[in-house]
Amino acid sequence: MKWIVLMLVSGSVWAGDYFLNIQGEPVQGALLIAQTNADAKVTIDGETVKTDPEGYFMFGFGRFDTEPKTITVTYQEQAHQKTIPVTPRDFPEERIDGLPADKVNPPASFWERIKKEQAEVKQARAVWSEDRHYLQDFIWPATGRVSGVYGSRRILNGEPKRPHYGMDIANATGSTVVAPISGTVTMAVDDHYYTGGTIILDHGYGLNSTYLHLSQVNVKVGQEVQQGEKIGEIGMTGRATGPHLDWRINLGTNVRLDPELLLPPPDTE
Repeated sequence: MKWIVLMLVSGSVWAGDYFLNIQGEPVQGALLIAQTNADAKVTIDGETVKTDPEGYFMFGFGRFDTEPKTITVTYQEQAHQKTIPVTPRDFPEERIDGLPADKVNPPASFWERIKKEQAEVKQARAVWSEDRHYLQDFIWPATGRVSGVYGSRRILNGEPKRPHYGMDIANATGSTVVAPISGTVTMAVDDHYYTGGTIILDHGYGLNSTYLHLSQVNVKVGQEVQQGEKIGEIGMTGRATGPHLDWRINLGTNVRLDPELLLPPPDTE
C-alpha cells in the first residue's frame, strides 16, 4: 500500500515493540496518515481517534491551523507522545467577477433554503463508516485546467468573501467526473442554491469528498462506487461563472483539506 501523501516523512518512532509511523507533509491543508500498533489507543490533542484493524488513522491541518498537534499513543499501559508542527503556506488572492448579485449576497427569501441545504451537507459529511478506501492512492476526478486552488482568498464581484476550500478543474459542460477513490454516496442532489448539482462520498473513518456545480448527477444515496467509476458530469450549476468541477476533501465535518496535495502530477501526454 502506498501512502496517500508522499511528499515528506514527518515522523517515525520506534521503542521496543511500540511504533508510530506518520507520513505526509505537515502543512496547512494536508491530510496525514499514520500507523501504530493495532491494539494501541490513540488521542490527538486529547481527543480519542478511531484506528482501523491494522492500526491506521488519519488527521489533518486546516487552512488556518498554526498550532502543532500532539499525538498520544497508549500501548501496553505506556503512553508515548509525538508533537507534529504545521508549516504555514502562502495562499493567493482570487478575484471572480460577473457573478449574479443574488449568488454573492442572496436575498433574505433564500436564507432558510440555504440554511437547510448547509445542514444537509453537514449531515452527509458526518456519516461514519469503517470502510478503508482512504488507503487507496487518489486519481484525478476529472481532466481539465486547474482554475482555482484551495485556500485562496476570494473576492466576488469586488467583495471579500470566505476562502475557497476546493480545487477547481475547468472543462466543458458534460465532461466526465469519476470517483478518485472508492466510496459510498451520502449526498446526491441536483439543485443546491450555491453548489447546484452536488455529490458527497464517504471513504471511511471520517474522510469524505464533495463534487460541486455538476450538470448531471449519475449516482444515488447509498450507492457504492469504485475508483474511476463515473459519478457525474461537469457543469456550471449554482454559483459559477463557467463550467468546472469544484472538488473538496473533508475530514469529518470541520477539517477542510487541500485535494491537490493528494494527487499525482497531471498526465500531460
